Amino acid sequence: MTTVIHSVRLVDGGIVTDDAWVAVDGERVVGTGTDDAWRALVDDGDTVVDGGGGFLVPGFIDLHGHGGAGASYDDGAEAIRGARALHRAHGTTRAVISLVTAPIDDLTHRVAVIADLAETDPDILGSHLEGPFLDPGHKGAHDPALLRHPAPGDVARLLEAGRGTVRQMTIAPELPGGLDAVRAVVGAGAVAAVGHTDASMDAAARAFDAGATVLTHAFNAMPGLAHRAPGPVGAATADPRVTLEIIADGVHVDSEIVRIVFAAAPGRIALVTDAMAAAGSTDGRYVLGGLGVDVVEGVARLADGGSIAGSTLLQDQALRNAVVFGVPLPDAVEALTRTPARVLGRDDLGRLEPGCLADAVLLDDDLVVRAVWIAGTRV
Repeated sequence: MTTVIHSVRLVDGGIVTDDAWVAVDGERVVGTGTDDAWRALVDDGDTVVDGGGGFLVPGFIDLHGHGGAGASYDDGAEAIRGARALHRAHGTTRAVISLVTAPIDDLTHRVAVIADLAETDPDILGSHLEGPFLDPGHKGAHDPALLRHPAPGDVARLLEAGRGTVRQMTIAPELPGGLDAVRAVVGAGAVAAVGHTDASMDAAARAFDAGATVLTHAFNAMPGLAHRAPGPVGAATADPRVTLEIIADGVHVDSEIVRIVFAAAPGRIALVTDAMAAAGSTDGRYVLGGLGVDVVEGVARLADGGSIAGSTLLQDQALRNAVVFGVPLPDAVEALTRTPARVLGRDDLGRLEPGCLADAVLLDDDLVVRAVWIAGTRV
């Protein structure tokens, strides 16, 4: 059965196409066009959706998030599914499930749980280990007592537990064994990311030469971009192989920095949420990786020390924020769709072109979600 979504402003591939339509057969896009040419494609019984002049964009992909709707991704399959339901409603059609630092035994179990979910829940793309191989001096909201150097056996054990579904591992490359860990992760077919690090520009560049291709939440938990010490951000913006994660909540980085980094690394920004359990929920006390977190006016900070502890951001809000901050709409959409899909090596996601999976989000003039489709099914 064919589904056609028509009378939309299609935002895809860096352009906005007015009076556009997208045709879907089963799980995949089978055609796009403008005006009323779609009418020749539909028969009785097919589904026709009038987009009412709204924006139609590919489904959002979150490379980095820890939970939502009061649930943490560290707490098992049902917690993951509950949080994903919230994020799906806000346009995130696919997500990598991020885990915070924990004992290796716990992480291997959690990675295995996510591997099971990836087999049954197609919106779950796999896992992201944001620890424990991090610099204690840039620990952020990770328990410093659980941080460790990336011993080859530990790295291999985590990768094996994921059965091919570990999509990303964040590593401080300056740690003993750090560059070897980067190579091991990349060799296993996963993405190595530089983050929670004290690396200089040169040290970060060595990690990128070793195969790392992502900078975990750029600017946060790393040396800053100084005029005589460009640090990891300088290395990442200079390297066309590297994608920079940005949390566009107005808390993690200033709005002007968001605009600047989009200009400095065009096509290489991934807007992520880094959302923790309080996303879509209320202010109050939460737990992240065993540490107490106080959420006040939507800002999450460790109860002990006050470090930022993830966000309460949703990806549709990240889109609205980026546009308000001065990022052109097509560029902001690309940072939620094509760019994260490219990071994961998924050319069937992040675009609305024939042959691609029909993940789509319909937005109104204010960029508020009106409808969401995953693989051609409205959810």
